[in-house]
Amino acid sequence: MPVIRVKYSTLDIGGNHSAAFPMGHGFQQGGVKNPPPTSSFNGEAINRPASPHSSHSHNGRTLLLLLLQICFGNHKKISQAFNIKERKKLMEEKNNTISFKNLHSREYPGHKKKVHSVAWNCVGTRLASGSVDQTARIWHIEPHGHSKVKEIELKGHTDSVDQLCWDPKHADLIATASGDKTVRLWDARTGKCSQQVELSGENINITYKPDGAHIAVGNRDDELTILDVRKFKPIHKRKFNYEVNEIAWNTTGEIFFLTTGNGTVEVLTYPSLKPLHTLNAHTAGCYCIAIDPTGSYFAVGSADSLVSLWDLSEMLCVRTFTKLEWPVRTISFNYTGEYIASASEDLFIDISNVHSGRTVHQIPCRAAMNSVEWNPKYNLLAYAGDDKNKYQADEGEAGNAR
Repeated sequence: MPVIRVKYSTLDIGGNHSAAFPMGHGFQQGGVKNPPPTSSFNGEAINRPASPHSSHSHNGRTLLLLLLQICFGNHKKISQAFNIKERKKLMEEKNNTISFKNLHSREYPGHKKKVHSVAWNCVGTRLASGSVDQTARIWHIEPHGHSKVKEIELKGHTDSVDQLCWDPKHADLIATASGDKTVRLWDARTGKCSQQVELSGENINITYKPDGAHIAVGNRDDELTILDVRKFKPIHKRKFNYEVNEIAWNTTGEIFFLTTGNGTVEVLTYPSLKPLHTLNAHTAGCYCIAIDPTGSYFAVGSADSLVSLWDLSEMLCVRTFTKLEWPVRTISFNYTGEYIASASEDLFIDISNVHSGRTVHQIPCRAAMNSVEWNPKYNLLAYAGDDKNKYQADEGEAGNAR
């Protein structure tokens, strides 16, 4: 049976949240974000052959969670530094004191089949997952992580739950997108479906507008549908003549992004969806996108194995992250915007400092990772991946508790 794994650190967490998640506490696009359609992850631009994990129907059978508790020796000085130059200097000093040691894990039972997506609610207290077993699950995570984790199963879909996202203004409402062509809205307190709508194709991407008023849904046929959340009905549809992978709004909801199989990022105004920019971002298909929570940057992951960082106001690439060697499947910023996590078929998750571009930690993995997402309030990282890599023989049902 697939499981939830929780990793902990014995270090103290810096900043104003140290009391909220003490040692031993357990527990996304980031989102977790769903991989693109089967045509993605081919890696042709970097002359690598397709692998068994390169399709939309990946073998992810485990949800994993890492708690990165970071010791910042001078975090009190940071909060008192009002001069911009002084603050920047102190931040640089602080980054040099980070430690990612003494991590251990705790596991929880999960889905019966492959996991496609994970996502945190807006206050960081619930984690949801979507699976090929046609269900979504929600775990209510207690701050100290010692009591039994409360779990709710969401049943009703008749095909794979490929992606899900929480209402950014309501911590108990979650939307799911499924291959059964429906989008459903659920109450996480009761596990009941409150609204649903059937669209024209197999849904693979879903995201909320930051004000919670609209939901954008992408399907396998490269069609975008905008739903009015209050009425739960489509208010706009558009079919694109190129491969559309992930979709996202900026933090104000005024700009809408599409990553494409052409290596471009299409930037549209919202709500008109008129073209604003076409960014030639990568030499191969762009698979995933993440928006910096501060609204300053966005990041794009590509089949060329690179992650690019873009200044949102200038629409210029300011940095690239190069540690991965395989097509980038998923990326996510932490809640402060200081760190970015990225993952692929490489047997590690890379965590880099956004401002310096340097890797600060790598999380070893036994197999390819399909999705990562930071908690919106704390330095907690959820990630979902395969239970065995492409070099391991199939030794039976993957995902058993270890």
